Amino acid sequence: MPVQIIVGAQWGDEGKGKIVDHLSENVDIVARYQGGANAGHTVVIPTITPNGITSKEYVLHLIPSGIFHKHVTCVIGNGVVLDPVALMAEIGQLHELGIDVKGRLLISHNAHLIMPYHKLLDSIREQGEEKIGTTGRGIGPAYIDKYTRTGIRVVDLLDRDTLGKKLKRNIEENNRLFSKVYHSKELDVDAIIHEYQEFDKMIDEYVTDTSLYLHSALKKKKKILAEGAQGALLDVDHGTYPFVTSSNPTSGGACTGLGIPPTAIQSVVGVVKAYSTRVGNGPFPTELNDETGERLRKTGGEFGATTGRPRRCGWLDIVSLQYSLRINGIQKIAMTKLDVLDQFEEIKVCVGYMVGEKKVRNFPTDLRMLELAQPQYRTFKGWKTTTSGIRSYGKLPARARSYIEAIASLLQTKVWMVSVGARRDQTLIAR
Repeated sequence: MPVQIIVGAQWGDEGKGKIVDHLSENVDIVARYQGGANAGHTVVIPTITPNGITSKEYVLHLIPSGIFHKHVTCVIGNGVVLDPVALMAEIGQLHELGIDVKGRLLISHNAHLIMPYHKLLDSIREQGEEKIGTTGRGIGPAYIDKYTRTGIRVVDLLDRDTLGKKLKRNIEENNRLFSKVYHSKELDVDAIIHEYQEFDKMIDEYVTDTSLYLHSALKKKKKILAEGAQGALLDVDHGTYPFVTSSNPTSGGACTGLGIPPTAIQSVVGVVKAYSTRVGNGPFPTELNDETGERLRKTGGEFGATTGRPRRCGWLDIVSLQYSLRINGIQKIAMTKLDVLDQFEEIKVCVGYMVGEKKVRNFPTDLRMLELAQPQYRTFKGWKTTTSGIRSYGKLPARARSYIEAIASLLQTKVWMVSVGARRDQTLIAR
């Protein structure tokens, strides 16, 4: 069955947006299966002008990256928590670029909505001592309401009386919390009810039963790309809990987040940055709090696409990647940002951990053990050559290819694709 899943194999920010955009050229549908507007997928599109090639960067938070290909239909699945404000801003941005989403954007009627009280709760909690390092976009509180069965779904917008009753109950309950516990200003019930009823008019043309749509597409042998947000090590079940996201970016989340069966999955591709980064709090064994880490950050432009926060940087971690490949069923990887390593004399790769006197071969999900883990490195000589202009895998410097092939060997998998820059044309297929 023709469904391919694209997952981030690290802590997110691996460059999934570019890989999805690249692969979208040969698929019919791109479907987003979890997360919300806390994710930022960046696509850089080159344009040929009389003065040469110029590039334009686009950042999407909810609409799948395949929207830049006119033949692709984009689906926002039931597993996504939808912020109507962010969605309408994105649709407006695309319209300004001359990209019409009508008939090409479908939203699940079962997707849950992010409400103003979710954002307020998120921002208040992140000001406390035990903050997780979230984006403050209301994602966690929205998923909490989903699982306590008090959430507002897109389908609820269709019945204004029901919507009004549910919203009034939820807002009044949260207002009691804001005033008594957080000493915060209360939200206006009537204003929010009116605002979301207006949203209903704006998004109505995009709303449908996306599970039924995808089922029909599968029967017609359409090619479907399932797109996750964040990375596997931020998975709420399999990541570095509690420093995780509130959903399942791992490949298993694609089935529940889109309403498709596991038997429809053909392959899983893991996107891997040539080094490691992490945003927010939580353990990070290979983090470099030194000049090398700062150099990776500056050279790689490692600042969050959603928040602008500087990313924590470190060397590639094989131990965590082996774990990620296992829990996702990743069959091949797309390596991004190889060019960031171009001018390093030495490049290190973590091949194991030491916890005290004990050698640890498998990625520990126990937070205390992971915080104590000391990385054991294998060192590679850098290639000291610019790779961003190379357009064939075979023409990469020998040391760059040795680095890539050593990683493939350590992970016992195939490196299928290598990115040497942000643009579409800076993508090499490894034969």
